[in-house]
Amino acid sequence: MKRTFAGLTCGIWLGLGLVQAAWAESAVVVELYTSQGCSSCPPADAFLATLLNDPGVIPLALHVDYWDYIGWKDSFGNPKFTDRQRAYAHVDGSKTIYTPQMIVGGSDRAVGNDEAKIKQAIRNHQEASSPVSLHLTRTGAKVTIYASSSEVFAQPLRVQLVRYLPQETVEIGRGENAGLTMTYHNIVTAWSTVVKWNGKTDLTVDADVAGPEAVVVIVQEDGPGMIYAAEVMH
Repeated sequence: MKRTFAGLTCGIWLGLGLVQAAWAESAVVVELYTSQGCSSCPPADAFLATLLNDPGVIPLALHVDYWDYIGWKDSFGNPKFTDRQRAYAHVDGSKTIYTPQMIVGGSDRAVGNDEAKIKQAIRNHQEASSPVSLHLTRTGAKVTIYASSSEVFAQPLRVQLVRYLPQETVEIGRGENAGLTMTYHNIVTAWSTVVKWNGKTDLTVDADVAGPEAVVVIVQEDGPGMIYAAEVMH
């Protein structure tokens, strides 16, 4: 989907008693900013689905709302996700946001269907080391977050809780994708900060996780910036 604002694709101004544990190494978070109303987004949505096959990647689809006016209201669109994408742009000194866009590890940006660039960014993050260790346990509707760090951060990191739906199918009736039936994956429904933490002492904090959605915990620089650790719990 083309806009003339900045020559960019879709550019625009601006369980009861059950205890589960996640022990895996930190995974790489890939955020896809997408919209049901963007004709350039389906290939990126499909590419995101392929990343589910990599256990070292946490792919997340954040549906924005700024294309709703062109004929189809995104059923997953959330202005908070538009704000998050805009905050990333602000960090880069950019006045433009667009779909589809992927952000890898909080620091690498790419057009959402540039598979080669995104795969290389994922590899780079997987090969990098992090001072932060993260561990989760879940009991019923509560998750306990444990984190430690080998260094202290001058600016506290955000410990964030993300919820998502694994898969939903949508029949798009109007707009640029009219007539398509799309299956979306890892659709983010909520993204919030649990606590800020500077790494000076080990962290133990509880968070409510009522409902069936999967749980992701992400430790990230403010800004938003680099992601230091992330774990998923289904």
